[in-house]
Amino acid sequence: MAGFLVLLLSLGGCSRKAASAPTAGKTEVSGAEANLLQQRTTQIAALAKGRVGVSAVLLETRELIASLNSQDHFPMQSVYKLPISMALMKQVDAGKIKLEQRVKIAKEDYVGRAAHSPIRDQYPNGTELSVTELLRFALSESDGTASDVLMKLAGGHEAVQAYLTDLGIKDMMILDTEQSFTQDHSLQYRNFATPDAAVDLLRALYEHRGLSESSQALLLKFMAESTTGPKRLKGLLPAGTTVSHKTGTSGTENGITAATNDIGLITLPNGKHVAIAVFVADSPADEITREATIAKIAKAVWDSVGKKV
Repeated sequence: MAGFLVLLLSLGGCSRKAASAPTAGKTEVSGAEANLLQQRTTQIAALAKGRVGVSAVLLETRELIASLNSQDHFPMQSVYKLPISMALMKQVDAGKIKLEQRVKIAKEDYVGRAAHSPIRDQYPNGTELSVTELLRFALSESDGTASDVLMKLAGGHEAVQAYLTDLGIKDMMILDTEQSFTQDHSLQYRNFATPDAAVDLLRALYEHRGLSESSQALLLKFMAESTTGPKRLKGLLPAGTTVSHKTGTSGTENGITAATNDIGLITLPNGKHVAIAVFVADSPADEITREATIAKIAKAVWDSVGKKV
C-alpha cells in the first residue's frame, strides 16, 4: 500500500501539470541508447515466435522509449477491463451510478468455465455485490463476470466505445462481452487495441482526463493490487516497484495462444512514470516463455530509462 500511495501522490502532482499543458506529441528517442533498446526489444520479441507489439512512453516528457509493431492490432482479452472500468467511473463521477449501490448477479450472468471468474466460483447460485466490489474483482482479480456486469451497467459496449472516442483514443475497439468470446474464440480478435492506443489509455488515466482524482485513485489502487501476471511486467523489476497494470490472457487452441498481454504504469525510482504496453499474440511458445518475453522487455525499458533520468 505504501508503494501505491507514493504512486498516487506523484501522479496527482504530475497530472495537474499535464492537464494544463498543451497536448504535444511524443518525442522519439534518438541516439545509440535508443538503437540498442530497439535491437534488444526485437531480439526478446523473437522468443515468443508469434506477433509481439510494444509501446513505452516516459509520461512526464512524453518521450517515446520503445516501439515495436505499435500500430498493429492485437486482441486485448482482459486488458479491455480497464477501459470498461474507466467508462463506468465516468458515470460514477456524473452521479449516475454510486459505488456503494448493490448489483444483482444471476447465474445466467456468469461467464463459462473456460473463463476466469472468482465471483462465479465463490457464489455458484448468484449473488449481489457493490459497484466497488465489482471493480475490484474486474481489475485486481480479472474476473470476467465482473467486467461483463460493469459493461452492462456502464451502458454497453457502445457507451464504452463512446467514452474512448471522447478521450481521443483511436485503434481500440470493444464490441463483445467476455461471455460471448469465451463461447466463440474467434470473437476475441474483434476486441482489439494497438500498443500505442493502450499507452494513450494509460496516459489518460495518469492525467485523470475524464475522471476525478478520487476515481483515478481507486482504479490505480485496484490495478496495483492485481493478483494476475506477476511474471509479466513486474517479473524482473526490482522488488517493491509499484506497477499499476492490467493483464489479458486467452486460452490455447491447437498449440497457439492468441493473447498474453500486460499494460501498466511503472513508477521509477525518481518518481517519474513509464506507460508501457506489451502484447504477445498468436504464439506457439509456452506460458513461461510468453511471460518472460513481457518481463524481459519491461526490464530492458527500465534499464534504458534508468540511464536517462
